[in-house]
Amino acid sequence: MSGIRLEDRPIHLGRGATAVPQPAFTGMDWYQGYGERHDGDGPDGRLVSCHEFTGSWDSWEMHPAGEEVVLCLEGAITLHQEHPDGTTASVTIEAGEYAINPPGTWHTADIAGRAKALFITAGIGTEHRPR
Repeated sequence: MSGIRLEDRPIHLGRGATAVPQPAFTGMDWYQGYGERHDGDGPDGRLVSCHEFTGSWDSWEMHPAGEEVVLCLEGAITLHQEHPDGTTASVTIEAGEYAINPPGTWHTADIAGRAKALFITAGIGTEHRPR
């Protein structure tokens, strides 16, 4: 048996301490299918994914159901947050460091060069908007 690359196939952590490998990640449309498969877990479900970036994000996202952990694995990532109360914050994380996006907080990222990050996301109800 060979291992599965997280960058290719994310994992859903669900109710009952389950860990379910997901189909290959194909882009933003992939998330709709993920929701159809796992929204039944409600806010207890978590998506674990890993992505590599060579440029800043072109959109904002927001997770209303729970916190998101962003762990930088390589390079550096500057996260920008717009909190529900209107306040803003930015934090730069480097390899081995993490930040948390609180529920309901819109967030985006700037990448200088190349970076890789692991995400643990309460994905139910996630919204996106252009940057």
